[in-house]
Amino acid sequence: MCGLHGIFAIASKLIEKIKATGNPTVVGLDPRLNFIPNFITEKYYAKYGNTPKAVAKSMYKFNKCIIDAVYDIVPAVKPQIAMYERYGIEGLKAYDKTCKYAKKKGLIVIGDIKRSDIASTAEAYSDGHIGKVDINGCEYDSFAQDFITLNPYLGSDSITPFLKDCEAYEKGLFVLAKTSNPNSGEIQDLLVDGTPIYEKVGALIEKWGESTRGQYGFSSVGAVVGATHPAQAKRLREVMPHTFFLVPGYGAQGGKAEDLAVCFNEDGLGAIVNSSRGIIAAHTKDQYKSCYTDERDFALAARQACIDMKNDLRRCI
Repeated sequence: MCGLHGIFAIASKLIEKIKATGNPTVVGLDPRLNFIPNFITEKYYAKYGNTPKAVAKSMYKFNKCIIDAVYDIVPAVKPQIAMYERYGIEGLKAYDKTCKYAKKKGLIVIGDIKRSDIASTAEAYSDGHIGKVDINGCEYDSFAQDFITLNPYLGSDSITPFLKDCEAYEKGLFVLAKTSNPNSGEIQDLLVDGTPIYEKVGALIEKWGESTRGQYGFSSVGAVVGATHPAQAKRLREVMPHTFFLVPGYGAQGGKAEDLAVCFNEDGLGAIVNSSRGIIAAHTKDQYKSCYTDERDFALAARQACIDMKNDLRRCI
């Protein structure tokens, strides 16, 4: 389906999934080898040796178990592509299979790719990640992603090609505004005519999405706003009243539920909060080790971590 209705559909779909689960949590599928239980890795090392293929097979098996454990209690997952790219083509195969399996289980997939470029290069990124590629009249999806993350540093030229594919293929974006890392202020907090750059970027994001607002009043051009900077998040919510927030930084990076409450509206909508290692590596933490003593129960620990995160967030929103 072409036209603005397609963009409305994906934004509404995300919100409906959040409402259905009562949980504004997105599970970051960022597997590291030390997160994956030995019984998984040993199987694939025995079969494929100490190779990228063995690691990629282990990552997908790990992700699949996590997805099976949480798909009914969270609305979305967010695989970080760098964790897969480090293992080359085999890693990208695991990324692709992870996205497709999550979609099969009914989850919204946010591809954390943080791409940025202009002209034909931006078009190629967009075709590959949210659009389609045409091969002699036959169209193909390269990756099964509903949303992707983008870096806006190159300006509107780097965003427009993605907006076109969002419109044509019912996809969405999350554009970096104020990120959760400690040194984000080196650039994002610089003043331009008395206004911080993150605020200027926020105003642009609100503008880029103004024609895509759906039934809940939010655009499908969202913003990445870190939980570790609550004062700036509060200001950005004022600047971007119609922009949905993807909020990293909860848990392991220091963000608390109390800090990120400013990202939400009074109705409890307006944001989705990411946790990666806090969920997928829950089985390695003392909080869950006592209950899940067998490493084969790692996915059950992840499920409980999702429930605990939901309850923690709901205290404050």
